[in-house]
Amino acid sequence: MSLTNATPLEVAQAARLGSRKLAVLSTEERNAALTAIHKALADGKDEVLAANAKDLEAANKAAAGGTLSASLVKRLDLGKPGKYEDMLQGILDVRVLEDPINKTTAKTLLDDNLTLSRITCPIGVLLIIFEARPEVIANISALAIKSGNAAILKGGRESSNSFAAIASIISKALSSTAVPSDCLQLVQTHDVIADLLKQDTYIDLCIPRGGNKLVRYVKDTTTIPVLGHADGICSAYLCDDYPADKATKIIIDAKTSYPAGCNALEQLLVAESALSTSLPSIAEALLQKGVSLRCDPASLSALKGKLDAHSATLLQEAGPEDFDTEFLDYIIAIKTVANLDEAISHINTHGSHHTDAILTTSETTAKTFLAAIDSSSVYWNTSTRMADGQRYGFGTEVGISTNKIHSRGPVGLEGLTIYKWVIVGDAQVSAEYGAGGKAWKHQVLPVGEQEFVAKDEEERELLRQFRAKKGQ
Repeated sequence: MSLTNATPLEVAQAARLGSRKLAVLSTEERNAALTAIHKALADGKDEVLAANAKDLEAANKAAAGGTLSASLVKRLDLGKPGKYEDMLQGILDVRVLEDPINKTTAKTLLDDNLTLSRITCPIGVLLIIFEARPEVIANISALAIKSGNAAILKGGRESSNSFAAIASIISKALSSTAVPSDCLQLVQTHDVIADLLKQDTYIDLCIPRGGNKLVRYVKDTTTIPVLGHADGICSAYLCDDYPADKATKIIIDAKTSYPAGCNALEQLLVAESALSTSLPSIAEALLQKGVSLRCDPASLSALKGKLDAHSATLLQEAGPEDFDTEFLDYIIAIKTVANLDEAISHINTHGSHHTDAILTTSETTAKTFLAAIDSSSVYWNTSTRMADGQRYGFGTEVGISTNKIHSRGPVGLEGLTIYKWVIVGDAQVSAEYGAGGKAWKHQVLPVGEQEFVAKDEEERELLRQFRAKKGQ
């Protein structure tokens, strides 16, 4: 790992060279690097948390002065109970996952002794630009090394001390491994993001980790493909048949377990028939957690008079903007809908295609919702907070994507790989096939089975008989 002040061009070129060396390392060599990183960060916890405390002190002053959002401060805190341990566990979780590269995912016999294979490989060089979240350095380093990708990381000023401490520890850890130092570039130079985003010759994918402003800036500025999401406007549709106690458990988790998360619930859509049954007890539970309710006229009317005076002070009338807002706070917008179609239409129009859920006992209703909602993750009877790479079993994640190509939802190892087509032949050429020439076989072969290479007519006949028995 290089903790560098080099120019963006030099950084990108070095990362490209590092990526090619990393891509050919064995699984064992890459896993050994993760073991070294984990141990070093575990041993260096006090050093990292001391650096993080300096960042937090400055961030809290900035938040008090109105120059930094409270949600960003929450994301910066590595000392939150269990957060550092989760970061370390993520490295171990990635280490034990199956190697995602050099896997054959499809195989076709084009002709005798002529086989086409689709084989997974790294994307190449990743550029990760992040705000706060110093654990991103460890997460990305683990995922990049395991998937054979080089990574360039650029953190925000608010996490500069944490960034330097973690980067220094990882750099020292990798010096004793086979992983080339240039495959991880941690950029300390200020005001270089615009120039990094111009390095499309060397950088293959950009992943912004931050708020809407950062993501929009990246998407509008670069020709490098961008993976990520700008907003996390997540919704849940409450049907009248779903038990209120279960709905309360889910909604409380989705809204209050971590309001600053991009997978936190921001909108609750309520079936008209649930306004007087399920909603009051759910609303009371939310209010007891300090959540402000921005209600449309129907839900506001249904709740007034059913809540105690103290709770009622957190009831507010919603404006149109509330249904297009990612609050990242103890605020939720509540909207009444007449039916499933209206709920689907509202979510597809006002949501951010991140994560949305339906709460119902009806399988027919749920399946319609799951099929119709145009989001990267859709759930039936569970919390939107489930949208997370670690919870999906990915070890950790580089981010959550709402893209329509390559990768959607939490992006782990598989999302950091692409594939190449490989043909193995024996002096065949294209001119031999087609009109008046040889015919293609185009036989689909089982993936994972070693291809038998026939060397003469007798062996070719044995191969034909073998495939005939298997129904090929």
